[in-house]
Amino acid sequence: MHYRIGFIGAGKMAEAMIAGLIARNVFTKDEIVACAPSEKTRWHIEKTYGVRTFPKAADMVDSADMVVLAVKPKQIPGLFAEEGVRVPAETMVISIVAGMSMEVLKTYVPDSKIVRVMPNHCCMVLEGAMGYTCDPRMTSDEKSEVAGILSAVGYAAEVPEDMMDAVTGIAGSSPAFMYMVIDAMADAGVLNGLSRADSIRLAAQSMLGAAKMVLETGKHPDVLKDEVCSPAGTTIVGVRALEDGGLRPAMIDAVDSTIRKSREMGKR
Repeated sequence: MHYRIGFIGAGKMAEAMIAGLIARNVFTKDEIVACAPSEKTRWHIEKTYGVRTFPKAADMVDSADMVVLAVKPKQIPGLFAEEGVRVPAETMVISIVAGMSMEVLKTYVPDSKIVRVMPNHCCMVLEGAMGYTCDPRMTSDEKSEVAGILSAVGYAAEVPEDMMDAVTGIAGSSPAFMYMVIDAMADAGVLNGLSRADSIRLAAQSMLGAAKMVLETGKHPDVLKDEVCSPAGTTIVGVRALEDGGLRPAMIDAVDSTIRKSREMGKR
């Protein structure tokens, strides 16, 4: 059979992409194929999404128009050297392999047009934020197709490859920081008598709503913050406490530290 897209690896991020592509009608289940060494994983993907799977990449790579590399970096050498996977010339390769540069990827798929993607955790609920960089040989039609594939699981911004480390800090790692904020807010709710479940839900919904306000109104976050702050009201007191506590420099330092670490890992 012939498939539009094939996944080498069927872990959580690959599953999120498969789910999004089907849910958003980018591809049908019959146009998608995947491989995974785990029989349990293959059974789950087939039962949940109706997608055909294979135990080895070599069994499916020749039958897909484009291939998504969705494995861990340490698995890449074995995939190509030991399993003998050979991606056909001119097959587009979309890589979500963490930290692996296009230069390194080209040593494994020299004849392919490569798209390097940095996705994030929220792709699993189809609300991801990711950056991607495209092979300069790609046509505008090919770029449009890639944008459509990635947008099935969230927002995708095309950036130069030297900005991918910045994307790691702003999008790749930042959900962890947001989870910490929600958890801290929930603690304050519990401290003041709310149940843990209600506190978490209210804090999470507030973050979701605030994010939608930024995205849908187009207003600067600082403007929206001022709209919530009434003179001598409750919110401005909380804003002052956050400023006194160093929220802004702490968040900048957290993201900047992540970016620096990503750069160091990339060099290795």
